[in-house]
Amino acid sequence: MSSDITLFVNPTAGRGRGARAAQPAAQVLREAGFAVRTVVGENAPDALRRARRAVAEGTGALVAVGGDGVTSLALRAVAGTLTPLGVVAVGTGNDFARAHGLPVRSPAAAAQLIARELKGDGGRAVDLGRVGEGYFGTVLASGFDSRVNDRGNRMRFPSGRLRYDVALLAELAALRPVPYRIRFDDGPEQHVEATLVAVGNASSYGGGMRICADARTDDGLFDITVVGPCSRATLLAVFPKVYRGTHLGHPLVTTHRAAKVTLAAEGITGYADGEPLGPLPLTAETVPGAVRLLGARC
Repeated sequence: MSSDITLFVNPTAGRGRGARAAQPAAQVLREAGFAVRTVVGENAPDALRRARRAVAEGTGALVAVGGDGVTSLALRAVAGTLTPLGVVAVGTGNDFARAHGLPVRSPAAAAQLIARELKGDGGRAVDLGRVGEGYFGTVLASGFDSRVNDRGNRMRFPSGRLRYDVALLAELAALRPVPYRIRFDDGPEQHVEATLVAVGNASSYGGGMRICADARTDDGLFDITVVGPCSRATLLAVFPKVYRGTHLGHPLVTTHRAAKVTLAAEGITGYADGEPLGPLPLTAETVPGAVRLLGARC
């Protein structure tokens, strides 16, 4: 394996933690005997092109430094290749890192683990989800949560996280069930009214909301959580349980497992790893062992 490592950095992640984390991570890797270079894109498409170029040129590992956004881009760059992925998680949510038991907001510890794994077994094969040619590591969201994202992305004021808090309140006021058409694997199409449908390769999204709490990234299957039609009061009562994963026991919540799922609904956008995929219908498939992840524990 090449001793050259590429740090793939989002300098704005976690209010600047990405830029600050790159230096200690690089120092640890250099002290472990690796040559380190850094890739920073001008925007997401440019960053992905640069990451893919590094992989094509034979870098020994691609190391995402930032949050779930840059990790998602890195997954797309290494999926289906022999290049292992390291994650120095210093973003706001860090759901992908948490799902795999990786250090969070500790760049030196993350880099030490990456160096040890590169000198050891080279990481562990984990699954990804795929929609079209794009890959995702955590959750594909649709319904109420994606409507909140849509509204928040359209807003220009207020800024930051507060924008999405305001969007959430607005969507609560407009809450209504969504008529879905859902197909699991090659089974029959089902017509379901739901508040949201989440397709989990991993367990959480949104910074620790364990919407698909039992999902594993090594079983070749998605966990799909369907929240049925509910009132605003019920949704507000159930919502805090998502952080513990105990919402799965609520009578309005059903769960399914499948290697492929097709979701169709009018006026609904699908989001994966927090990024928009486009309007439904969308078909997601699991890709077992799509990437070798350095330091994965679960």
